[in-house]
Amino acid sequence: MRSVIVIFFATLFLVSCSSEQAGKKKEEKDVAAIKSENQALNRVLKNKKLRAVTDYSSVNYLIYRGQPIGYQYELLKSFTEYLGVQLEMVIEKDLEKSIRMLNDDEVDLMAMALTVTGERRREFTFTDPIMTTEQVLVQRLPDNYQSMKTRDEIESHLLRNQIDLAGKTVYVQKGTIFAQRLAALANEIGDTIHIIEEDKDVEELIAAVAKGEIDYTVADKYIALINMRYYPNIDVKTEISFPQYVAWAVKKGQTGLADTINVWLDSFKKTLMFRLIYNKYFRNIRAAKIVNSKYNSFSGGHLSPYDDYIREASKIIGWDWRLLASMIYQESQFKPNVRSWVGAYGLMQMMPETLKQYGLDTLSSPEDQIMAGAKYLRYIEEQLPPEITDSTEIIKFVLGSYNAGLGHILDARRLAEKYGKDPNIWTDNVDFFVKNLSDKYYYHDEVVRNGYLRGEETYNFVKEIFDRFEDYKNLIKD
Repeated sequence: MRSVIVIFFATLFLVSCSSEQAGKKKEEKDVAAIKSENQALNRVLKNKKLRAVTDYSSVNYLIYRGQPIGYQYELLKSFTEYLGVQLEMVIEKDLEKSIRMLNDDEVDLMAMALTVTGERRREFTFTDPIMTTEQVLVQRLPDNYQSMKTRDEIESHLLRNQIDLAGKTVYVQKGTIFAQRLAALANEIGDTIHIIEEDKDVEELIAAVAKGEIDYTVADKYIALINMRYYPNIDVKTEISFPQYVAWAVKKGQTGLADTINVWLDSFKKTLMFRLIYNKYFRNIRAAKIVNSKYNSFSGGHLSPYDDYIREASKIIGWDWRLLASMIYQESQFKPNVRSWVGAYGLMQMMPETLKQYGLDTLSSPEDQIMAGAKYLRYIEEQLPPEITDSTEIIKFVLGSYNAGLGHILDARRLAEKYGKDPNIWTDNVDFFVKNLSDKYYYHDEVVRNGYLRGEETYNFVKEIFDRFEDYKNLIKD
């Protein structure tokens, strides 16, 4: 009996230990799974930056009159503001490359308005839909359609029945779902559709249809409708699919980031801001003004009426001309006669005393304003301490000094040195003290010689110029 009791308790102990170990292993697996699901979200929060890949298009991301715009861009900006992180846009028109970037953690999110399919669900983790769309056939109106007397006469030249695609050649963007849909459609009609996959993006293929280089392509309906503003000789009324969801995609299994986006999206869709953004790109008749503007980077390729002057002036200071353009936009939004409440005037928002130093006044031409501003920037650079040697850091100190005055920036350098920061590095070093020169704890410090500064203005001035410069580099040729 004693032996039986010993064996019983020994077995009970072993079972208990085994259960405890199993429980620990399950807990460890659960913790590992949670960590894995949140890798992308944790990376975004740690770096304080969301890297989103999208394509350069008339819908998703472009520059208009110096300002980055686009449906995907504005949604992403709203999300990153909600999350409290910076947005970094990455441009890539090749869908397969974008997928590789996502899987290799080079980007955190694909914001390319992907149509949700069963096959893609096995490849990505999708967010909730941002819209619905249909696939449509893009074809060209007859050459003399404007002189045709009736709509029926125009219709007689167009494909309206999907059966009529039999034997036709249709060009589609490589890597999209359009080829799959056409192949399925060919099977459904029991005939051949010649499908050619191109490295060109959807809007390039739409342009090729409009120019008569190809006869047919396929696009999502919302993109096709917007491109009708650019190309009035195309027709997009023939649908070839049922309605489908369009969503963003994160790396497979990264539910932490996807769920965070979904929580934001559920709330954001109920706001006036969401409706305004949607209407701006898909319903606003003023969109035609953007389409026809010379200062639309997608179709016009210009930032402002003063691009040539800015290019020339940038040589004076050795800057990328798009950086100088970003600064001018920050100061005046490219308005040559604007005057601030403190009396600063013109494109470069120079004070009257500074204008006089360069022989200018409020009647001076935009070219003279820009040239004088560049010379003044060079003068500031010459006053900076020689210890600041990095070319990008020099530019940030120059911009800060242009906005706040050199004296305040030198105060911030002395504070940085006193509190153990690098006085020769702007970001996360000197800019912290610039921002806090409105705090009496700092502006009363014995090393501060120029007193109070509304430093957040200067902090944002430098940051916003460089943020916009990144957009300009993405979308405007050097």
